[in-house]
Amino acid sequence: MSKNILIVDDSASIRQMLGFTLRSAGYQVDEAVDGKDGLGKAQGKTYQLVFTDQNMPNMDGLTLIRSLRELPPYKATPILMLTTESSDAMKQQGRAAGATGWLVKPFDPPKLLEVLRKVLP
Repeated sequence: MSKNILIVDDSASIRQMLGFTLRSAGYQVDEAVDGKDGLGKAQGKTYQLVFTDQNMPNMDGLTLIRSLRELPPYKATPILMLTTESSDAMKQQGRAAGATGWLVKPFDPPKLLEVLRKVLP
């Protein structure tokens, strides 16, 4: 059974590139356009991993992570932040919110898949 992954990013090009990378590696992928959309999708289906951007309209990535961590199916689910934000302060906020890892855009597909394999159960 392949793993279901949710991509939450307001950039269509990032969703497309990340989706292509993940689908090519055999994963099932759903996409959401912002944190609010992502939370709704996560409440309707269980994902084994979530990628989220930080800076999005309606609900940012940190708020999404906190909201997901409150849902029983997502207490231990890997959540990776994929963002242009790279400051230590922002990474610390991500850890505090419950992010499993932090990747900076633009991403390198082989490295991204390597990180994915490390965090997916």
